[in-house]
Amino acid sequence: MSWFSIALALAALGGDNKSAPNKQDSKQDEQRSWTVSADVVYTASGDPIKNGEVTVSKGKISSVSPGGGGELKCAAVTPGMVDLSIRIDRGFYSVEQSREVTPEMRVAATLDMFDEQWKSQAKSGVTTAMVNTPDRNVVGGLSVVLKTAGDKNVAARTVKADAVLYGAIGGAPSQSNHPAFGRPEDFYSRRPTTRMGVEWEWRKAFYDAAAARTNIDKASAGTPQLESVLEGKLPLMIEAWTTQDIRTAVFLKEEMEREGLGHPILIVDAAAEAWKEPQLLVRSKASVVLPPFPPQGRTSDNSFFAWDTAKLLDSLGIPVALSGHGEGEVGARLDRQAGFAMRGGMSLDAALRAVTITPARIAGVDQRVGSLEVGKDADLVLWNGQPFEATSRVVGVLIDGRLILDPRSQN
Repeated sequence: MSWFSIALALAALGGDNKSAPNKQDSKQDEQRSWTVSADVVYTASGDPIKNGEVTVSKGKISSVSPGGGGELKCAAVTPGMVDLSIRIDRGFYSVEQSREVTPEMRVAATLDMFDEQWKSQAKSGVTTAMVNTPDRNVVGGLSVVLKTAGDKNVAARTVKADAVLYGAIGGAPSQSNHPAFGRPEDFYSRRPTTRMGVEWEWRKAFYDAAAARTNIDKASAGTPQLESVLEGKLPLMIEAWTTQDIRTAVFLKEEMEREGLGHPILIVDAAAEAWKEPQLLVRSKASVVLPPFPPQGRTSDNSFFAWDTAKLLDSLGIPVALSGHGEGEVGARLDRQAGFAMRGGMSLDAALRAVTITPARIAGVDQRVGSLEVGKDADLVLWNGQPFEATSRVVGVLIDGRLILDPRSQN
């Protein structure tokens, strides 16, 4: 036998030895049926169950009941957390920079599913997340709701495509633009360059979409999406940190209604100063997504975020969702935001809803995720103590029944 033949034989033998554990690992990854028992099961849809048990079959929840014989054991189990402003995008690669109003753009087409941030979020207990376009455009485009772990492609992990139309009000969309004095030097020589200009772009976009109903010359690539917003079929999510920007978002919605153009469903993202005039949000029936609590009280947009904001909004009946904005620091994680909200006076039940079923309802995915109910996706978070306490941590995570973080390997 020649040396070449021997080398081929050894390579084949090595390949066989190497492939065997891969097949075994694949079979292990396919396990999607478990029994999880906990001292307390928090369902987010009813009363907690002491000495409870959640049975998972083929990636779905098959039962939630008293019992304690599970193969996975923990102090507490909750639904997987849902973050509506995860912000794991590709920066300017997720923005159409040549125009300020791009309602037709889908952020899903720009995502990197190999980004390590997905793994970090999944292991922290965030099992479902909405990715929005960055706030550099006035009207950025269509958001997507997806699972934080699973196959490495967007389609396989998508829970809801085109979930909301996302945009921004404030200083961010105009930051890179500059007035054109004389001959423009680049495509940033354009409006808007001020907050007033940003508001003008929003109003023009909606008025043009309404005018396109009878005048086709007013139509653009994004007219169908804007029309869906006006008809109340596609929710409108606007980033607005400060009081003046929250006002603008609410007044924009109310102007569309007053002028008979439509009835938008409004979600205000990053509404740090919502506590100042909460009755505006009550009046407009808007939902709110709050940003991470800043240790110094001031957010990155220099708005002041009061500790009791979540409690105040919730007490007024405003749907409140908490968000970690995908930030990497431990203090910014979504479970910590629930703990901070509790420090501000929110109850455990309310804080749990703010990171599970409420954001699921806001995004329109509550039929699949957000609570521990029979038939829903088996997205579970296992804790070593009471959820959201400073001394508790996530020790286990299941997404669609797949074990992402094994509590048996935790100290």
